[in-house]
Amino acid sequence: MDDYILKRFNGCNIIFLQHTDFILQNNSAKHTAFIKQTAAELGFNFCGIAKAKRLDEDARRLETWLSKGMQGSMQYMENHFELRVDPGKLVPGAKSVITLMLNYYPSTTQKNKDAKISKYAYGRDYHEVIREKLNALIQSMKENIGDINGRGFVDSAPVLERAWATKSGLGWIGKNGNLISKQNGSFFFIATLICDLELEYDTPFAKDYCGSCTRCIDECPTDAILPGKVIDGSKCISYFTIELKDALIDEQMKGKFDNWMFGCDTCQDVCPWNRFSKSTAEAGFAPIPEILNLSTKEWNEMSEEMFKEVFKHSPLKRTKYAGIKRNLKFILDQ
Repeated sequence: MDDYILKRFNGCNIIFLQHTDFILQNNSAKHTAFIKQTAAELGFNFCGIAKAKRLDEDARRLETWLSKGMQGSMQYMENHFELRVDPGKLVPGAKSVITLMLNYYPSTTQKNKDAKISKYAYGRDYHEVIREKLNALIQSMKENIGDINGRGFVDSAPVLERAWATKSGLGWIGKNGNLISKQNGSFFFIATLICDLELEYDTPFAKDYCGSCTRCIDECPTDAILPGKVIDGSKCISYFTIELKDALIDEQMKGKFDNWMFGCDTCQDVCPWNRFSKSTAEAGFAPIPEILNLSTKEWNEMSEEMFKEVFKHSPLKRTKYAGIKRNLKFILDQ
């Protein structure tokens, strides 16, 4: 009799566990659909989800890249190595990594080709725009799903966002190091949300559609793009015009900047996949009129007070007034 009862209870337990699994799977699907729908309502163009785990292969690549000094003076790239490759170190109990993409491709470009600015910096600082959306998404998840533990990142922590975007099925990493979408190109900001919620995971993007094309490598003004999808950050124009804090730029770079004053879009501009780029619908990325219209003379004559006022919500504030003046002098003296 005891054996019979034990078997019956075991049978009930199995059925109960199977029922519980069904509920969990159903909840995962429902939560995933809610997150993707909410992300779209907030203006994100794409949302993909991957299972949180340590990025062992990317860790090895990053270690090799750092050992070759390709980070230049960007010492922050050397810090918090484990945080970069293990989402569980950033969010304890992490189960899912949500990758969100927001288009920034402008409908119009700069008139002044003698002091060029990267398209990502045309409008309001993307950190501010995306952070508002991430906070709204997290808040909505907590209100509609439950008391989750999650953190959103947009260049605010050591996250390998392009690796997660690929694992989330959103595109492949091109030879220029940018994430590329076959249908939409590469002019996108990438944000990451790591949480302890079990979700349904997208199929990783497995194919590389760069093929034999080497346009980005061939056209890079400073030869910063190397074979094997390796970018020598210490030679990139964006590094010199944004990240470098020195008062002077290496004279060996004279004549190589192609008039880029802040950032560089060359490798994206020549990428064939960017013929599919569409203008952004995000109002926050509408170009600041001065960026589109200022002449070289007006840039030269701009006071620090005017710079701070006009660009107080612009990515240009990152390099500060002194950095812009340094960069402008460097490209004009070429």
